[in-house]
Amino acid sequence: MLTLKSTLRYLVPATLLLATAVASAKPYCGELDNALGPFDYRDAPPDALYLVEMAHYTDEVAAGVKGNTGAIGGDLDYTLRVFPNHVKALTTMAAVAMRTKVTQLFNARYPVECYFERAVRFQPDDGMAWGAYGKYLYSMGQAERAMPMLKKAYDMAPDNPSVNYNLGIAYFRAKQYDLAVKHAKVAYQHDFPLDGLRNMLVGARKWDGKVEPLPGKEDKAETGNDAAAKVAPKTGDDAAAKAASETAAQ
Repeated sequence: MLTLKSTLRYLVPATLLLATAVASAKPYCGELDNALGPFDYRDAPPDALYLVEMAHYTDEVAAGVKGNTGAIGGDLDYTLRVFPNHVKALTTMAAVAMRTKVTQLFNARYPVECYFERAVRFQPDDGMAWGAYGKYLYSMGQAERAMPMLKKAYDMAPDNPSVNYNLGIAYFRAKQYDLAVKHAKVAYQHDFPLDGLRNMLVGARKWDGKVEPLPGKEDKAETGNDAAAKVAPKTGDDAAAKAASETAAQ
């Protein structure tokens, strides 16, 4: 007859075995080992980058139009297994997934978010990868998870225009306007091409659109009056609506 004591003798080892199995299980987003690479995209071997992009990240794949060797998900998956922090390919995958309203592309091994997780796991010092991950989460409505990543990206790449633009958009929507203006100025000092953030801030009357030029760029700088003239000084809601489609892209 089993007593409580004898029952526990069998249950405890079983529990330990289960805990060991869970601890040794592969990550949900897969191991980084790959037949080719993986390589850091920032310092990619030219031959490997050429061979992969020639076959799997062609202009049509990059534009999200169609795959080159099969379904576009397969080509992006191949590219991102060889170069996990290939930020352009990450951006393409996110854009295609949002357009087609899926969380995992056909022929891709993992859900979209996994490719971002793999990128920062592979190269945790890559600010652009963190910025891309934060931007993706933000676009998916996960602002609380996105903000620490966007801030981490800024800490690693404080002068990058895309990083500052994305963080500025997030701060604007959080109604932290002073911080939004701060990052907008950096983005436009470094020639970020989209006017969405500027329009939102000027339209909401939180900024006059003026940007101090960086040293050596005075002759190319846009004056505050020129910048403000581009923006219709309507209500903040009007400006934000006009700019909604201009959230940052790499």
